Amino acid sequence: LRINGVIIGVIDSGITPAHPSFDDEGMPPPPAKWKGECELNGTLTCNNKLIGARNFASEFPGPAIDDFGHGTHTASTAAGNYVSEANVFGQANGTASGIAPLAHLAIYKIDSKTSVLESDILAGMDAAIEDGVDVLSLSLGGGSTPFYEDSISIGAFSAMQRGIFVSCSAGNGGPYNSSLSNEAPWILTVGASPIDRKIKATALLGNGEAYDGESLYQQKGNYPELRPLVYGGNETVLAWCGPGSLDDMDMKGKVVLCEIGGGIAPVGKGQTVKDADGAAMILMNEEARAYFTVPLPHVLPATLVSYYAGQNIKDYINSSTAPTASILLGGTVIGDKTAPLVASFSSRGPNLASPGILKPDIIGPGAAILAAWPVSIDNYTHEKATFDVISGTSMSCPHLSGVAALIKSAHPDWSPAMIKSAIMTSGTQINLGNNPILDERYLSADIFAVGAGHVSPSMALDPGLVYDITADNYVSYLCFLYTEQQVAAIVNRKINCSGSEYTRVPEAQLNYPSFSVVLGYTGYVYSRTVTNVGEAKSTYYAKIESVPGVNVTVEPTVLSFTEVKQKLTYKVYFNRQEFTTNGSYVQGSISWISTKHTVRIPVSVKLAL
Repeated sequence: LRINGVIIGVIDSGITPAHPSFDDEGMPPPPAKWKGECELNGTLTCNNKLIGARNFASEFPGPAIDDFGHGTHTASTAAGNYVSEANVFGQANGTASGIAPLAHLAIYKIDSKTSVLESDILAGMDAAIEDGVDVLSLSLGGGSTPFYEDSISIGAFSAMQRGIFVSCSAGNGGPYNSSLSNEAPWILTVGASPIDRKIKATALLGNGEAYDGESLYQQKGNYPELRPLVYGGNETVLAWCGPGSLDDMDMKGKVVLCEIGGGIAPVGKGQTVKDADGAAMILMNEEARAYFTVPLPHVLPATLVSYYAGQNIKDYINSSTAPTASILLGGTVIGDKTAPLVASFSSRGPNLASPGILKPDIIGPGAAILAAWPVSIDNYTHEKATFDVISGTSMSCPHLSGVAALIKSAHPDWSPAMIKSAIMTSGTQINLGNNPILDERYLSADIFAVGAGHVSPSMALDPGLVYDITADNYVSYLCFLYTEQQVAAIVNRKINCSGSEYTRVPEAQLNYPSFSVVLGYTGYVYSRTVTNVGEAKSTYYAKIESVPGVNVTVEPTVLSFTEVKQKLTYKVYFNRQEFTTNGSYVQGSISWISTKHTVRIPVSVKLAL
């Protein structure tokens, strides 16, 4: 898809302007609406790809150069140009590009590795809005906060009013519930999943058992020789393998089993083993992370295996008089049928700031993502470009920013809410193995982990129907949540919530492409309005995915359109089937299906008495 002058503004730690991902080969000049500035100088300057770079990090003056890597990585993920032979340690080799490689990039530095000020975030967002960006990408956020106290929510509301789409990270507080950031309905809240690529390293035990894990350490040659296997702890101390913890143990030439935890970086544990003359390390996941693994740049032959594999390896050590193990390096492997699954770190709902709005909205690639990096991490001097593989909802957010740019280019007249709706209603709930998307435990992921599902960019370009929301609709919703003074802090003007212009609209009545309902003895009825953006003459039939213990009915059950942009409204009735369950959540969905489209919205119901 050709991009027609779409600008993605990235609010982050700056940029590495000389990186080939930001070369402007094949790029047209920026559109006439662009009013931004380039605060780079000398040999480091802007071009038709990198059209703006400004620094709002008040504690880090100077040009908007990235001294952290985070901003370079996210910017290239959203809209990096094509770069051949991209790899890390020779792995994941191929041609790298952003999701929207022909979109323009505008960079707003607001932080460094050590700190970020909310005032700087807001200043960067305000500048991006005035400069004329079409999409804002923010791979940052704190904990759950009332919207009137949250600079990102406030800045995003201003952006939405100007027709700018805002994509934000859901947070890295998973797998625990109610751990979300960026919960406002005018923000696309993005969770994370791995792709189908593994960088394989297998722990082979002396008893013949083998456990697949991952590692970026893939030096040529395997390490098939079985060596003595030891646990890096004892009966009272877990094997966290902190600095110096193995100094009094004989580790020379041995494979050491260490465990994630103790506030010690995983790669640091390998350094501890190496310093003790250990030959290799097996790193055991913590229980909360279960089966979810990522490749890490270890300093010696190593593999990160699942918690359950680690338990089996511990059992083998305890039951054998002479346990042995080796590490087999398998390199890059494509085609993992469990992908996409929910990354263990991806934050989960329910939404604390606004329980009647289901969050996260969507999940996208965010684990073991290869993208541009300011410096070489593998000390290769012959690299054409430097890349790194890192993980977080910081990585999934710019994927969705790029998808939004593609949709904006195809449909320049669509509002931010229409773009969000297209992304959500076209999301998939099925993995590459044609099974329901799983979480880190290999159990079916619930609605608070996946939201509307995993992004499906090609489907989002042609969604059939969309759920639109205006700025005034959001104000009426805010009038239900907050006082007039608090609403004014968000919308940046005085608001009369008791007048004729705004009515107090309950959360579940906002025309959002999902439902989050609390249901007790009394039933509820809400409405939704859909806009036809598909074929002029089209008919859609309602399909209800059963919500356990709840009667969900739709009226009417058929929507017939005769023209493009036509709007039709339907009602949804929620009633309990029984009155014994209290406090639990159930889920389902409502879909509108035509001969060409399936327009699905997820439904969450809390059963409360």
